[in-house]
Amino acid sequence: MPNLSMTIRLAAINDADDVWCLVQDFAPTFRPEWEAFELTFRSLVEAPQTLVLVAEERGGSVVGYLLAHCRATFLANGPVAWVEEVMVAERARRQGVGQALMIEVESWANSQGGAYVSLASRRAGDFYRALAYEDAATFFKKSL
Repeated sequence: MPNLSMTIRLAAINDADDVWCLVQDFAPTFRPEWEAFELTFRSLVEAPQTLVLVAEERGGSVVGYLLAHCRATFLANGPVAWVEEVMVAERARRQGVGQALMIEVESWANSQGGAYVSLASRRAGDFYRALAYEDAATFFKKSL
């Protein structure tokens, strides 16, 4: 059940510091660097076919964010939305923040003519299955 004292909105340039705090807690695989983050955040907030959302509690505290792109594909008969990152502050988990972010990206993808929303997740499979997502592929990566 979504938290009614929270707002999901488009991220703005002045949200960078709040999102940065969440990015640092995202995953131990990579160590984000402020300079790269700041430059990328600005470009993504302003990029077409890119969605950067924040979840803001009453009082202005950002407790979550989502980054997604919508891309044309051959096989899906239309564009596909890919959720790159979803992060909710530990203190705000299990309060509907992640669900609200996912509902908003689904609405956005639909408005883009998206065929589906997809993402990769190692730790949150139960969360996504509860939102009616299905296991559809194995994710591969190669660090460069």
